[in-house]
Amino acid sequence: MLIRPEITLQVTRGVTRLFSNLDWCHVTEMPLRSGRRVDVMALDASGGIAIVEVKSDQADYHADGKWHEYLDFCDRFYFAVTPDFPRQILPDDPRCGLILADQYDAVIVRDAELTKLNAARRKSLTLKLARTAARRLSVLMDASRADGGVSA
Repeated sequence: MLIRPEITLQVTRGVTRLFSNLDWCHVTEMPLRSGRRVDVMALDASGGIAIVEVKSDQADYHADGKWHEYLDFCDRFYFAVTPDFPRQILPDDPRCGLILADQYDAVIVRDAELTKLNAARRKSLTLKLARTAARRLSVLMDASRADGGVSA
């Protein structure tokens, strides 16, 4: 039986594969100005911003009610859960989409209502997402250097 962190990792992996297939750029564990950190933030080809809150089980959902705070930071909001998650406990709110995921893939089974961000917040979030992704890539590239020196 899988424990909560393993389920979260598998669902997150499925979501990021879905977003890659949709050609959406994404960052996991994305920090927000509010001090919160979202599980996945994605940018679609038209500049739309989606946030995904991954829930591993019923206890995880009930212990964490901060999802409302994420609505002001995206055009679309989704919960991502395993196919056997008790979906009836999720909010019946048109602003909340639903993604079913496992470690291999994911599918959007209910799209979220589009709520357009204002231009200033969209620009700020897009820049933050780009800078976060670039910073993480830089760290990975630096860590992968075998010799630790300057390459010619």
